[in-house]
Amino acid sequence: MRIGIVGLGNMGLGMAGWLAGTGAAVTGFDLHGPSVAAALDKGVTIAGAVAGVAAPVVILSLPQERAVEAVLAALLPAMEKGAVVVDTSTLDPLAARRFHALAATMGVDYLDAPVSGGPAGAAAGTLAMMLGGEAAAIERARPVLERMAAKIIPVGGPGAGQVAKLVNNLLVATHLAVAAEALRMGQAAGVEVAALLPVVNAASGRSAATEVNFPRWIASGAFDSGFSAGLMRKDVRLALGLAKAVGAKLEACGAAAALWEEADIADAADFNRVPAAILAGEAA
Repeated sequence: MRIGIVGLGNMGLGMAGWLAGTGAAVTGFDLHGPSVAAALDKGVTIAGAVAGVAAPVVILSLPQERAVEAVLAALLPAMEKGAVVVDTSTLDPLAARRFHALAATMGVDYLDAPVSGGPAGAAAGTLAMMLGGEAAAIERARPVLERMAAKIIPVGGPGAGQVAKLVNNLLVATHLAVAAEALRMGQAAGVEVAALLPVVNAASGRSAATEVNFPRWIASGAFDSGFSAGLMRKDVRLALGLAKAVGAKLEACGAAAALWEEADIADAADFNRVPAAILAGEAA
């Protein structure tokens, strides 16, 4: 099985290494030297240019729309008709629809396929993948998708996967912010977070924020999830832009989004630093 992958950052490197470990012939490309070296160590072949990763299925794991656009301009002419681009980047749904149309002019299928599960899920092949695109293209890519994701969830046509990812990440950002506020209240009333979390997680107030983020990365002080505050802010802004475009009011989620923007936490920091700052009363 030949697979190409462009973008060997925290997520892309994990996916590439896992796929190579399953016996697939994986060719990758990245502009960042340390990422290239790490991929070589995991058995990934490195191409000298984007076009060199052309394969029946090519995965993209890129930070923003303009990077995807630049990569597609170089990649699509090198791909055979009937090949599939699986774009795991988180983007504006309108951009995903535009990329789908662009790929179609070259006889290539484009799937918007954002993922959930973080670097650990990428490295273990346990991601959840939300797919937007043609059903036939999903089936052609399925042998690769099943190697890299534990949950493959077709959502609808082009752009639908991105809509689902923005809904998910807006909820994540909101859950983290409101959980931090509620825990701060309990702490102020004399009950420590370590005592509150088992109660919340045994009752109906639980969420991934309280079950995973707080114990694993916040209360522990680890802050090593591999996902940055800047990336979460980007996703929240995309969600706010989508809400504006479709006329959806975001009163509660909008208030939480404002906390992410206002928190005095650098974009490069782990995203769990933001709810930690809210918990400590350092973000209003």
